[in-house]
Amino acid sequence: MIPTNNQISSLPTSSENEVSSWIVSSAQRFSPTEIELIRNACDLASPLYAGHAELTGAPLLQHALGAATILIDMNMDADTILATILHAVPEHLEDWQTILETHFGANVVGLVDGISRMEQIQEFSETKGLHDTNRKNGDHAQQIESLRKMLLAMVEDIRVVLIKLAERTQTLRRLSGASASQQQRIAQESLGIFAPLANRLGVWQIKWELEDLSLRYLEPKLYKDVAKMLDERRVDREQYIVDVVSQLKVELSQAGIKGDVTGRPKHIYSIIKKMKSKHLDFNELYDVRAVRILVDDVKDCYAALGLIHNLWQPIPGEFDDYIARPKSNNYRSLHTAVSGPNGLAVEVQIRTLEMHQYSELGVAAHWRYKEGGKSDAKFDEKIAWLRQILAWKDEVADSGDLLEQFKSELFQDKVYVLTPQGKVIDLPKGATPIDFAYSLHTDLGHRTRGAKVNGSIVSLNTKLQNGERVEILTSKTGSPSRDWLSATLGFLQTPSARAKVRHWFKYQHFEENVAQGRAKLDRELHRAGVGAINQEKIAHKLQFQKLEDFLAAIGRGDVSEYQIALAIQESEAPKPKAELKLSTAKRNSAQQSQAAGVVEGVVIEGIGNLQTSTAKCCKPMPSDEIVGYLTRDHGVTIHRKACSFIVRLPEIRRDRVLTAQWGKQLNVNTDVDIEVEAHDRQGLLRDISDLFVREKVNATKANTLSRNNLALMQFSIEILDLEQLNRLLALIQQVPDVIAARRRI
Repeated sequence: MIPTNNQISSLPTSSENEVSSWIVSSAQRFSPTEIELIRNACDLASPLYAGHAELTGAPLLQHALGAATILIDMNMDADTILATILHAVPEHLEDWQTILETHFGANVVGLVDGISRMEQIQEFSETKGLHDTNRKNGDHAQQIESLRKMLLAMVEDIRVVLIKLAERTQTLRRLSGASASQQQRIAQESLGIFAPLANRLGVWQIKWELEDLSLRYLEPKLYKDVAKMLDERRVDREQYIVDVVSQLKVELSQAGIKGDVTGRPKHIYSIIKKMKSKHLDFNELYDVRAVRILVDDVKDCYAALGLIHNLWQPIPGEFDDYIARPKSNNYRSLHTAVSGPNGLAVEVQIRTLEMHQYSELGVAAHWRYKEGGKSDAKFDEKIAWLRQILAWKDEVADSGDLLEQFKSELFQDKVYVLTPQGKVIDLPKGATPIDFAYSLHTDLGHRTRGAKVNGSIVSLNTKLQNGERVEILTSKTGSPSRDWLSATLGFLQTPSARAKVRHWFKYQHFEENVAQGRAKLDRELHRAGVGAINQEKIAHKLQFQKLEDFLAAIGRGDVSEYQIALAIQESEAPKPKAELKLSTAKRNSAQQSQAAGVVEGVVIEGIGNLQTSTAKCCKPMPSDEIVGYLTRDHGVTIHRKACSFIVRLPEIRRDRVLTAQWGKQLNVNTDVDIEVEAHDRQGLLRDISDLFVREKVNATKANTLSRNNLALMQFSIEILDLEQLNRLLALIQQVPDVIAARRRI
């Protein structure tokens, strides 16, 4: 029976004494109001969880309280503890969102929902064999890495990940109650996914415990052998480090060296890993116990090193100076090993605060150094940001501020989805099912006719979300639709998918395009009054190696009639035409002429030496179809043939319009106006400006107007030729949120 809202606070508990004892021992650092909320959460969960056990066999409420204790020890806030206690409520209560929001707030609902979604992804990946170690090593490692990223990306609040880490740690603590097959599966998953996540987030205490407990079940004999060789309990090793740290602090202070000393005993997993990687026996390890000293500058590093070597006997061959000779990833530190108190080996690392910051958060971040992962600059920045958040949590007293600090903007440029086989695919944010299909295989994209997301049919322009399972519905034979290329319809978001669709249309119906192109070329030859001519020569003039490719391009419309006519004239050496000379001969360079609007290399039939200039209304450029207009006082003005001024000329002035074409062109830029329509967003102008810089295009003027979330942007740019302009406009249209980019008429 589902409890009503007014019944929740009075629900009986099956283990009231146990809960009360836990609250007294674990939750006393919270305020009275928060403690009351925690008690209410236990009262709600107790009857719902009664009779249910976690997969280890532990009672479900006991498991939740154990995970909550881990998070309390990490100084997490009350909302995190509430969500941990209530994490399994969605499985036992239909109207759980309404009830939890009423009694515990929307933040707790968001956390519980995030936990549920992460669990769904885990369950799906398990059923699809994502953790199957029999896969090829490279593919398996890549998929595990993708799943780690997806688990982080699909949660808006990083506390969800911390709750899952605490839950998994509690599961491993009780894993002896699970079956042998469950022990192997859970330990492998913990070691492959959750321990590296804890490592990347800097949650060291959870990372070490996850690794040690996982190894206990994956390699029990080796684990027990190493534990026995240590010949001391963990608590004794920890106390040894505490004593070493205390002694070093005193010695540094007496020597006038300002430094921070920390240490920890080496955990069993890292010992075994080093033994395997370096092929060493246990007796050959000198870093079972390790301390780290952080100082202000480099000279203090070497001063501290001298002090340590005077204090304890250095172990020969165990000194590395990564300050004088940094590692290839620019990792810098001093490493030494000494025979410490009682003759036990101790590893000591010495570095400056700057070196430590770089090692932890920069290119040489600890997680990549240990895991051997490839560099991903954006991902590194986000992990660094998360680590800073985790460091700030102890400094933020107000829970509202804490929530805002924890709200992450992780992976806003990526979306991670799953194939039906459980493979993780990463796509740009805003990607659609068609983008997904083309990312898997070009032919799959071409044959796409529909899509299912999480088992439900969706439209092909649906934007995919993190963690969704996507299935593509195809026809046996098929082809892409031209609608997919429409920016307004939103079918394609990725440049690679657009390129594949364009390529398909470009090379379809090749024979038909060749036939149409041949007919067009024959018409142009007839119009030019040319008989026999080497058509391959014309093709070469327009940069085509094969005649058939040239004819197909004509048939597709990629080559204009004007380009064909110009190539014919150049091939046949047509009758000489008067080439206009500049009336501004006193100018010293073509660039100066261009700045004044004067045109070089324009050929106008029947006109002698007259001044020419470009029209400001349409700003023609090489490769545009042009005409000349004979003015009364300023010679000939060159207009684009489609210019509105020319089109609207009254009949009485039509005789002033002269036939013109571009002759030999100088390598100078032309001023051109373009306009861009886009959905307005922060950073849009910056993205377009960055594109201008990459394409080496100079923008001389920019105007922007934003209204109703739409932006109209106008630019004046300097362009060398029409080919460069067309390329630039195509690239602008690929900028996210751009609707259209065109030349202003």
